[in-house]
Amino acid sequence: MKNIIEELSYNEVKLLLALDAAGGKASPSTLIEKHNFSVEVEVMGAASWLESKGLAKISEETILSYATGEDPAIKNGLPERKAVEAINAAGGRMEMSEFADALPGGEDKIAIGWLKRKGLADITKNGNSSILSLTDKGKEALKSKLPVEIFLEELAKGPVPDTDADKVLVKELKGRGDMIRDASEVLREISITEKGSEVVKSGLELREETTDITDQLIQSGKWKETKFRRYDVKTFAPAVYPAKRSPITRLTDQVRQMFLDMGFTEMTSEYIQPSFWNMDVLFTPQDHPARDLQDTFYLERPSSIHEDDDELVEKVKRLHEDGGDTGSCGWGGEWSREFSESAILRTHSTVSSIRYIAKNPKAPCKAFSISRIFRKESIDSTHLPEFTQIEGIVIDENANFNTLISIIREFYARMGFDQVRIRPAYFPYTEPSLELEVFFNGKWMELGGAGIFRPEVVAPFGVEHPVLAWGFGFERLAMLKWNIKDIRELYISDIDNLRESRIF
Repeated sequence: MKNIIEELSYNEVKLLLALDAAGGKASPSTLIEKHNFSVEVEVMGAASWLESKGLAKISEETILSYATGEDPAIKNGLPERKAVEAINAAGGRMEMSEFADALPGGEDKIAIGWLKRKGLADITKNGNSSILSLTDKGKEALKSKLPVEIFLEELAKGPVPDTDADKVLVKELKGRGDMIRDASEVLREISITEKGSEVVKSGLELREETTDITDQLIQSGKWKETKFRRYDVKTFAPAVYPAKRSPITRLTDQVRQMFLDMGFTEMTSEYIQPSFWNMDVLFTPQDHPARDLQDTFYLERPSSIHEDDDELVEKVKRLHEDGGDTGSCGWGGEWSREFSESAILRTHSTVSSIRYIAKNPKAPCKAFSISRIFRKESIDSTHLPEFTQIEGIVIDENANFNTLISIIREFYARMGFDQVRIRPAYFPYTEPSLELEVFFNGKWMELGGAGIFRPEVVAPFGVEHPVLAWGFGFERLAMLKWNIKDIRELYISDIDNLRESRIF
């Protein structure tokens, strides 16, 4: 009890004593009026701290009321009121053309709608003219106010609680522009708890306290007589979050910087590619399942992209049909240039690698990319139709399979994964090929593929030395790094997740 009392602030003590004097509970307005509080925020601030310590309780009730809006018709008169009076002044009947002159600015059209809806007037035909005539209900309206007019007068005097308002009239006014507005009021009441009463009865006293230690206070010696505020280091305090970039952005920068530090150059390519560069140049047969509509996004506009280099097209055609001059027998059959020019969204970032090799065929050469790719995947916890791939190539006269494995192990070691396993695999454009796995949370997880480009891939560009190539899954790496179970969480805009994410 002693510790509780010593840790109470001046305003908390003041509020506890005021609540006790008020019989155990009071509204903020009552406390301001009768117990020497200045503003509501002062009361509610102290009440919130007392509630967190179990010494008081705050209850709130929202009361819905209605108030008048700013529509000019509230002061100038409703269109139907003006219409009834105008028709009456004309003898109870009026032609539509005259009516339009009586209520200019389009108000006649609004008035006609309400006259018909409320049964205040009828419209009849007289030759080519339409006649408005007052009904018995319309004539009665000349002698008394309409229900909606009576309700507007009540609103003009002050907000009308929802419980006292006619729901039909409220609905009508809400459909007529800014004639009525919601005017909600929150009623708050603060009550002292049993624990709070015990604190008061234990001899609680209201004494001025000091929170700042100044040189004047020390030099004058007044600090000896001053009551200093005792702070509770265990009391709730709002969390403060530093500004930070998205984890995905940070991981991208980390991967990029790692390759740059290893002497690699970054390469890029367009999202939209012809199948020629995305598939055919990479020696993927034209009947490969990856080319099917269920796996690849084909474009309607443009539906095709022409390849201008006829010499390159002829080389690729020969490689597919009979292997060209590489010693390969190719895939056989007849290769279709038209099919190779189909426009697609790139299905892998290897298209960036082969385009880069076409411009930089000489060794030594090292390049990488972090690229968005697209595949027709169903969205679930481990798959997205749009994701990212970490791509890389090395051209070197001394490059071999052991070099490739060493690069892979070095990359994942720098990413924090020291257990990497390699197993044989098959890809149309590399030989030998491998798939890699890392050990995480007690099991092996596949993260990508790699290999050495086949002669059929690099021959058209005059590459004379081995080309090592790899493609790593970026999102799966992120999931392992942050122990995320659902890949969709990486791209959900959640400010709380961003605030609580680690900055390294």
